[in-house]
Amino acid sequence: MYRIFLVEDDGALASAIEKTLADYGSEVRRAVDFRSVAAEFAACQPQLVLLDIKLPYYSGYHWCAEIRKISTVPIVFLSSASDSMNIVTAISLGGDDFIPKPVDPMVLNAKVQAVLRRAYEIGGAGASLAFRGAELRPGEACVVYGEKHIELTKNELRILQVLLERKGKIVSRDDLMKALWQSDLYVEENTLTVNVGRLRKKLEENGLKDVIVTKPGSGYMIV
Repeated sequence: MYRIFLVEDDGALASAIEKTLADYGSEVRRAVDFRSVAAEFAACQPQLVLLDIKLPYYSGYHWCAEIRKISTVPIVFLSSASDSMNIVTAISLGGDDFIPKPVDPMVLNAKVQAVLRRAYEIGGAGASLAFRGAELRPGEACVVYGEKHIELTKNELRILQVLLERKGKIVSRDDLMKALWQSDLYVEENTLTVNVGRLRKKLEENGLKDVIVTKPGSGYMIV
């Protein structure tokens, strides 16, 4: 059973989400004090966070940044502010997915289950993969380059793993989305682009430049 930490100040919606996910076998714990979300997260030790953007006291963006200081646990945003800017901001800050409100229970569960599979059934498996003098260690969710240990989110890990497994070949956007989300049916247009951009920036900041090459109209590859 996976434990999910729900940060949602709309009581009726939170109850509906809790019931939906509980029906599919997850344990849901709801945030109580919206001034102490990070502390409640630490006490909960969840496998996934569902996080609204508009909250009392501090925004979901603030709490995402705070959680990312201490954990790489998957974070899925919930918000009625589902314009491109908010989606890009959410993913850039470390979110793994974005679900627009009003929330369809079936879509919510499909996304949550896909993120959980990616994080705990797929992402942690596989042998290490070498590239450019560096080594991807899937079991540790990091890239080792010299003395540096570059921590990766679940999405970043899976993207790099898929590209390295097909090194020298173009991997289409559709193939990457299916590898990450099992189906591209519910994926927002910007989500993959932002995740690849965030991974590329993280590698470049640590001295690994031009690792991921964009092939316009085709996809991505590692030469």
